[in-house]
Amino acid sequence: MDDRQLQQWVEQVSLSSFGRPFEHKARFNRRLRATGGRYFTRSHDIEISWHQYEQFGMQDVEKIIKHELCHYHLHLLGSGYQHRDDEFKQLLTLVGGTRYCQSLPSALQRKEPYRYKLVCVDCRAEYLRKRKTDPRRFVCGHCKGKLKLLALDLSKHS
Repeated sequence: MDDRQLQQWVEQVSLSSFGRPFEHKARFNRRLRATGGRYFTRSHDIEISWHQYEQFGMQDVEKIIKHELCHYHLHLLGSGYQHRDDEFKQLLTLVGGTRYCQSLPSALQRKEPYRYKLVCVDCRAEYLRKRKTDPRRFVCGHCKGKLKLLALDLSKHS
């Protein structure tokens, strides 16, 4: 399945389940692993995880499409489109969408090593980080002390 076929599928699901047309773009995103799909409030576009389609098939992805279309239609109508809103929860149940997608097998989930460590200057508490962080933006969660950034040596763990 390609993006063109996904676009047609989303348009068809929108008309059959919601009775309203989907007039924006739908596409696959091969980088999505932790989520089944995304709705963009500015562009009104929808992205669907290619990995969900590949692993779990059309039935599960149709539920994800319905979930994203709930965000889409409620947002355009000016109703509560966020996960916490009652309108969203009711519409999702009504159309048969899924609240959560299935987890991908661990082989498809990226496992990055911790590359950095923030250390509290006062109480020596340590916080591991995968991405470089500006220590001036944060304080220690235990004592509110200043933090110092250290790069970890990854050659020891290989």
